[in-house]
Amino acid sequence: MTQILDIAGAGTVGRAERPGPFGLLKELERPGDVFRDLGPNWFASVMGTGIVANAAAVLPLQVPGLRGFATAVWGLAAAMLLGLIAAWGVHWARYPERARGHASNPVMAQFWGAPAMALMTVGAGTLVLGRGLIGPAAVGIDWVLWLAGTALGLVTAVWIPYLMMTRHDIEAGDAFGGWLMPVVPPMVSAATGALLIPHVGSAQGRLTLLLACYAMFGISLFASVIIITQVWSRLVTHKPGAAVMVPTLWIVLGPLGQSVTAAGNLGSQAAHVLPEPYAAGAAVFALLYGVPTWGFAMMWLALAAAITVRTARRGLPFALTWWSFTFPVGTCVTGTIGLAARCHVDVLRGASVLLFALLLAAWLVVAARTVSGAAAGQLFKPVAAISRALST
Repeated sequence: MTQILDIAGAGTVGRAERPGPFGLLKELERPGDVFRDLGPNWFASVMGTGIVANAAAVLPLQVPGLRGFATAVWGLAAAMLLGLIAAWGVHWARYPERARGHASNPVMAQFWGAPAMALMTVGAGTLVLGRGLIGPAAVGIDWVLWLAGTALGLVTAVWIPYLMMTRHDIEAGDAFGGWLMPVVPPMVSAATGALLIPHVGSAQGRLTLLLACYAMFGISLFASVIIITQVWSRLVTHKPGAAVMVPTLWIVLGPLGQSVTAAGNLGSQAAHVLPEPYAAGAAVFALLYGVPTWGFAMMWLALAAAITVRTARRGLPFALTWWSFTFPVGTCVTGTIGLAARCHVDVLRGASVLLFALLLAAWLVVAARTVSGAAAGQLFKPVAAISRALST
């Protein structure tokens, strides 16, 4: 069966009869239409940009200017986040029915997880990179962004699966990587929340935050395992499907890489919060969980890359789904860096540099294509009829 989906920003459409001024937004009938179909999937661009900064900040590579580059990219991600929040506010004010309708679309609804992760990604960058520019206020800003992102992420982790179970029309081969988006935010909360533990004043507060992060680690981990098996089954029985959705296969790397990062960050903080033998157990878990999960992530990366190359040979149209090439790979970079620091293995350090090079190349390509598509107005107009072969 083929589903016909109406997804904002999923690709390009025929040019409107009335071009915009100076060629900008030329695919839209009116420049104001830029706000009409601004879905939550746009926040994936903030995630993908922010993770480049966060990964560069901890990369085990001494390169002149790397810290400055990371700070500049973090500033760009922060500006993008503020701009998107403002634009999304206009979208909700002017087109409330369309805004609410995103949750009714079984594909677009999945990307409700993106705003939460965008908030926390920029927040982590503020803590790691922003203190040199804005001082102690960086900690307070990160707290605000982390709390907001965590609250929204916990909502999406329950709300979107609930809609899938009760309202969305979903059939046996419809699983795709985007199903992970609503359930990954708690894992991001665990990984980035660990960075805030030293900034909690009381011992009881640090213990509470550590245990809360471990609980959110579990929420995301078990939900992700269920979904990844469904995605694998769908690929085997129904094949990759429409080209525009193939990049979402890379989303599977997100919970894998982020869980390795979270386990490492929490294991490091546990040494200062938990008594023995639990502190040592947390450190052991970070290693014995992290290495096997990293191995599976590398296998999935190879599978996703092979399917992407195969699809690209037949035609891989640009869409906002291309941002799936960035953030998930970035989580593998941070996870690999954490493992390398814990194990003191040079091969892992080298792997982290290679993964960062892949991340940087993907980010530059996707960002350039997004800017050109947005300038033409192509990404702000829904596809009238885009076919997605989910099952036959």
